[in-house]
Amino acid sequence: MPRKKIAKRIIPPDPVYNDTKVAKFINQVMRRGKKSIARKIVYSAFDIIKKKTKKEPLEVFEGALKNAAPLVEVRSRRIGGATYQVPREVRGERQITLAMRWLIQAAKTKKGKAMKEKLAAELLDASKNTGEAVRKKQNIHKIAEANRAFAHFAW
Repeated sequence: MPRKKIAKRIIPPDPVYNDTKVAKFINQVMRRGKKSIARKIVYSAFDIIKKKTKKEPLEVFEGALKNAAPLVEVRSRRIGGATYQVPREVRGERQITLAMRWLIQAAKTKKGKAMKEKLAAELLDASKNTGEAVRKKQNIHKIAEANRAFAHFAW
């Protein structure tokens, strides 16, 4: 158990859209500290979204995050020698983090295109409530629903 409370890091908003969620998304896309490349990927994906939908890319991004964010998840809990999958509600900050992680993973698993195109396609799919990230959320919800009998272990 931690002895002292660790202060949350404040992520400054990104320079183009002035949004902290976009900055956090860029940080999650980033590999090996190459932030300029991550920015190019995300901003290019947003440009592709703007060309395809004629909508504001930030609206599509927010919709994709909202549709991919899980409400419940299962956590393993060991009680009396048995391990139970206990459904728990997901905190708001973790919802956003999981949604971003799933969107990026879903984009990475697609083959044959540049990352900016794959990311734009996944964001568009998620904003329409389809795609891999939304499917992952639905699977998590199904597992939590199936294990609802163990909800009384959550404390």
